[in-house]
Amino acid sequence: LRKETSNLVSALRRPEVRGRWGELQLERVLELAGMTEHCTYEKHEALNDEEGRWIPDVLVKLPNGRQIVIDIKTPVDAFITASETSDEKERIEHLKRHTSQLTERAKELASKAYWLKVKGSAEFVVMFIPGESFLISAVEQRPDLLDWAMSQKVVITTPTMLVALLKAVALGWREDR
Repeated sequence: LRKETSNLVSALRRPEVRGRWGELQLERVLELAGMTEHCTYEKHEALNDEEGRWIPDVLVKLPNGRQIVIDIKTPVDAFITASETSDEKERIEHLKRHTSQLTERAKELASKAYWLKVKGSAEFVVMFIPGESFLISAVEQRPDLLDWAMSQKVVITTPTMLVALLKAVALGWREDR
């Protein structure tokens, strides 16, 4: 069990593995919420404008041509390092770094301004974090994180929070039909 856990931790330190893991988590959330690929979301649809090419992870289609942009972020390296240390002071420093990494990802996402680039977009972007504990530990370090992100038009969600949001979208589709 220790060996397998160590292998998993090592794998999650690699950005391409974290990214794929985040994508799988998001796909599972979309399935749990009843959002089927052929009618309500498209993965990796490229958007182009004068600033370049933008590729959100998912566009969730809403009734009446509206959309919600979801982008997956998996900055968990500092979180993993914090969980591995037994020194409390060192653990707190790593959790502060984790919080800083989440904050930076939210800033980067806000700078993309998807709500201006995606036709019919809600005036925010959803930043999906594929685990509850990643967000909880960051909010413990920075209690205003969610409010600050909202002021940047970024809604930080975890699997549980995103399922609730997408269930509401699915209900909207059923009502529309």
